[in-house]
Amino acid sequence: MKTIVTIFFLLLPVAASAQNQGMNGVDMGQMMMLMQEMQECMAKVDQAELEALEQRSEEMEAEITALCDQGKRDAAQKKAIAYGKEMMKNPAMIQMKECGEITRGLVPEESMPSMEDDFDFSDGHVCDE
Repeated sequence: MKTIVTIFFLLLPVAASAQNQGMNGVDMGQMMMLMQEMQECMAKVDQAELEALEQRSEEMEAEITALCDQGKRDAAQKKAIAYGKEMMKNPAMIQMKECGEITRGLVPEESMPSMEDDFDFSDGHVCDE
């Protein structure tokens, strides 16, 4: 379920951009083909791996929250960064990122969220998020 919501939010800027730019039928058709291609790609991602990843993420979130609550901010920050790096190496996440690349160019880069941004705490602290 979380995956579907994530995909929805990743695609939301694409739809908004298409609406704002007043795409014609040809452009909209091309966008729909790319979206379908991306959807087919996402369907090939190992669902068991995604479920395991979701469970692991929930466990990590609980551990990090506990560290923050205990005032162990440095330990929480280190754990969050290490987990972020682990996530970026996960085969399912890599495959999902590659699926997202299919729609590259449909919308400006700055309007699309990056998976790396989710784990970049260089401008802040995980306990403050």
